[in-house]
Amino acid sequence: MKIALIGATGFIGSRLLAELTSRGHQVTAIVRNPEKVPPGAGITALKGDVYDKDGLAALLAGHDAVISAVHFTASDPAVLLAAVKRSGVARYLVVGGAGSLEVAPGVKLFDTKEFPALYLDEARKGGAFLDLLKGEGDLDWTFLSPSALIEPGERTGKFRLGKDQLLVDDNGQSRISAEDYAIALVDELEKPAHSRQRFTVGY
Repeated sequence: MKIALIGATGFIGSRLLAELTSRGHQVTAIVRNPEKVPPGAGITALKGDVYDKDGLAALLAGHDAVISAVHFTASDPAVLLAAVKRSGVARYLVVGGAGSLEVAPGVKLFDTKEFPALYLDEARKGGAFLDLLKGEGDLDWTFLSPSALIEPGERTGKFRLGKDQLLVDDNGQSRISAEDYAIALVDELEKPAHSRQRFTVGY
């Protein structure tokens, strides 16, 4: 498939770029600094501004799907959505956050006293983005939330999927490697199972 990846040089975006190209997809890496995109087969690097609706829409047009891997505090969900819809691309996958996952009925992770204040603004904006997506009637979107801790690690291909609840392992830990997160998102791209839904991945 021909995929537009917004934020391809970031922490998650770089793993997605590697996973996509390893599976033979053609990727347009849309970033602020194209010179930072690693060269490779199937990769086209383009300069893009996530706040420029018309310019972004023009870059996205003609792709089979768009993946957004940008920080919620460094973008405007309304602009991103408008650009995707204007581009005519029907499939939109979003790298989500863990903060809006439930830890108890009606209680989100970012509402707990243990949630780090440093990440609260990002987490709440991610939750607002998910709410905005839920109101979309035309766009075929998917929002993938990682576990509470996502960090560099092994590409194992062994993980669990969930819905709106935070996944916790037998040791009480909620974690996933960025590499395995990328597998889960690209699996969803290739074989959609969560159309117009949020789901989560963890060990």
